[in-house]
Amino acid sequence: MDAIAQALAGARRSGTQLPMAPWLGRLPDATAAYAVQARVAALMDWFGPAGPLHWKSGGPSRDATLTHAPLPPDGVRQAHAGGTVDLRGMHFARPLIEAEIALRLARDLTRAEVEAWQRGRGESSPDPRPLLDGMAVSVEVVDSRWCLPPGGAEPADLARLHLADQQVHGALVLGDWVPFEARDWHAQTCTLQIADEPERAFRGSHPLGSPTWLLPQWLAHLTREQGVVHAGTIVTTGTWSGALPIAAGDRVQVGFEGIGTLILQL
Repeated sequence: MDAIAQALAGARRSGTQLPMAPWLGRLPDATAAYAVQARVAALMDWFGPAGPLHWKSGGPSRDATLTHAPLPPDGVRQAHAGGTVDLRGMHFARPLIEAEIALRLARDLTRAEVEAWQRGRGESSPDPRPLLDGMAVSVEVVDSRWCLPPGGAEPADLARLHLADQQVHGALVLGDWVPFEARDWHAQTCTLQIADEPERAFRGSHPLGSPTWLLPQWLAHLTREQGVVHAGTIVTTGTWSGALPIAAGDRVQVGFEGIGTLILQL
């Protein structure tokens, strides 16, 4: 596992990509992939004693096993007063973008507090409002340190290598924060425009039905790994738009009705 972590850290430093074939079969399970995530973070010196402040979490459906990854702070950009966020100084190999919603924790949480919150209403998806103080439009730039996979590779093998690579994270752009409120997420609309392409529109398209649905699993993962999750920790919660290709020079605008609009320049 250390060899994979060293290779991924080297690829991040050099801006190059790694062939996948030599590493297939080297990660037996998700636990090993998460260990590589942590080792890469240590090699890159991303996080101080308090741990990661930004995360991604999600999955393709409520029946799937959700995955989680801490995000390097130098790839996080915060918009201010609706201004355009400039990513032109960053390197991406094969970037894709995802229109998302980010959530922010209102207070520190221990594992016992998370478990008590989950038990409080006896529901699989308890009320998130006591835990959150903000939400924002977010855009994840998805990018990989791996070259395209070889033919015939097992999907589970590929998934573990992607998970080890911070779940193929490139950058995170956050819009202006607004107070968190309960919403009818099934009726939530989202628009996305890339360069001069026609605007795309989405409605109720989050794969989990609600961006807050992942909170119990995400918080359980964090408190299991680090004991306490700190106030102000942010999680971006999965795509409403699918993953769409973009190119250097593209301008991207994403809007969620009632939440905000975000503009970035690649």
